[in-house]
Amino acid sequence: MNLILEKYKEQIKEWPRSGHHIMAQYNDETIVVYQSYRNEIGDFAAQNQFFGGAFSLERMTWIKPNFLWMMYRNGWGKKEGQEVVLAIHLKREAFERYLKNAVYSSFNQVEGQTHEEWKEDVKTSEVRLQWDPDHDPHGDKLERRAIQIGLRNDFIKSYAKEDIVLIEDISGFVTEQYEHVKNNDLDLLMTPLEKPLLFEDQELNLKLKLLY
Repeated sequence: MNLILEKYKEQIKEWPRSGHHIMAQYNDETIVVYQSYRNEIGDFAAQNQFFGGAFSLERMTWIKPNFLWMMYRNGWGKKEGQEVVLAIHLKREAFERYLKNAVYSSFNQVEGQTHEEWKEDVKTSEVRLQWDPDHDPHGDKLERRAIQIGLRNDFIKSYAKEDIVLIEDISGFVTEQYEHVKNNDLDLLMTPLEKPLLFEDQELNLKLKLLY
């Protein structure tokens, strides 16, 4: 597994407790995002290193750069149809391109636009974004906000093949770590090493509410 891991209890000492933050594992070239699928789709992606087969290019797909946010949504890989947990190492420039083209999925998260302007943008947008409450390993809601990004049309086609550097099936790792959560032994819990991401593009940081 190519993910860099760290003890959860050590990481939370450094993590911001509130505000909008893209918590992620990244370097200058790549950023890791997470998705969960049924076996037919997840196994194909891990084996072929792109999304194809039963994966739909016609439906919007949502990616999440925050590991524990993904674990909250997929029930640590126990929800039906989300058994295969994938860590997708994306090109950083692709991830930034998604966000530059993104439109907020809810008007109540929009600033500086009328409702009509936002509605028009949503109609034509191929990338959506939203901020939701982050969660701890037990699924309890936090004050900090976590981002998820929805892709469709040309962006999903680009994501499925061209933008991916590596796809890892981390289902076994997730199952192992979930045992520590169920046993309430978070001292043993290991999670991907994550830190807040900021962009050189200050307008993008402002759009994403990353600067205050």
